[in-house]
Amino acid sequence: MALFHLTVTQVQRSAGQSAVASAAYRAGERLYSERYGEYSDYTRKGGVICSDILLPPQAPPEYQDRQTLWNALEAAERGKDAQLAYSFDIALQNEFSLEENIALARQFLLEQFVSRGMVVDFAVHRPDKEDGGIPNPHFHVLCPIRPILESGKWGYKQRRVYRLDEDGNRILDEKGKPLFDAVPTTDWGRPETLEHWRETWAKMCNAKFEEKGLPCRIDHRSYLRQGLEQLPTVHEGPAVRQMEAKGISTDKGDLNRWIKATNALLKDLKQKIKALFGWLNEVREELSKPQAPTLADLLSAYYGARNAGAWSNKGKVGNLQKFADTVNYLTGQKLYTVDDLEARV
Repeated sequence: MALFHLTVTQVQRSAGQSAVASAAYRAGERLYSERYGEYSDYTRKGGVICSDILLPPQAPPEYQDRQTLWNALEAAERGKDAQLAYSFDIALQNEFSLEENIALARQFLLEQFVSRGMVVDFAVHRPDKEDGGIPNPHFHVLCPIRPILESGKWGYKQRRVYRLDEDGNRILDEKGKPLFDAVPTTDWGRPETLEHWRETWAKMCNAKFEEKGLPCRIDHRSYLRQGLEQLPTVHEGPAVRQMEAKGISTDKGDLNRWIKATNALLKDLKQKIKALFGWLNEVREELSKPQAPTLADLLSAYYGARNAGAWSNKGKVGNLQKFADTVNYLTGQKLYTVDDLEARV
């Protein structure tokens, strides 16, 4: 099934996360964290097809080693609540071969991420078996938030932009310290950049569909922007999916089950409404056609003309009685039209 799915979150120490552990999980490897003095072993995890690290030209070549790369990043991030890495989940397409999917993913990452100076650690996974996971093959991407300078050293994630008055002098606070804004040194975290990446990935997949002569297409826009009356599910993540696989209900799992049931109900209602409008259009079309007069219509016109020429109320009442008796007789004989009458004679 053609599927668009591209989400991004952050790996953060404030959430109890480790860049080394996150990389080990996505690659299905055993990595040692120098910061925490422990191994993260996911070699039995399964589902990982392949993994690789893509480096920009300025990155030290030793960062091609996953354990070296993420320990170096952990050492550069000193804050206890540091934001460590961007984490992307991107769906591949069932309509493409494994080789085509991997080549498309690599092309996307090189053109959109590495070309911006980003370090890319990606792993291609088989479809998630757990309910609520990604039903297509997909790839996970980890990118350090901290950029690498031309010197090969880690740079700053933010820089200070001092607030100036109309004369160009720095504005001071109550304690005499200059006021400033912390501005990101890259555009990697901007909503506009994410929108560009989402749109570009959809275009690349659709171009591949067209190249293969397939009619299916994907759309990076939300259901709301597409004008679709459908609720999006929430991202569950590996921890929630593992609990659900063990039969443990979670808030996110319950919410997604409710969303799927609601979407199914909405789909059924839309189909019924569509069928109803189709029936109404057929009835309207049938009613718009010229209709042959019924026997009742002809009798009504006949006795109406007789009543118009009647001089007494007694004559008018007699005409109405004859009209009613005749219509009742014809109805009892199931004679409604001239064609019915002619067929009976």
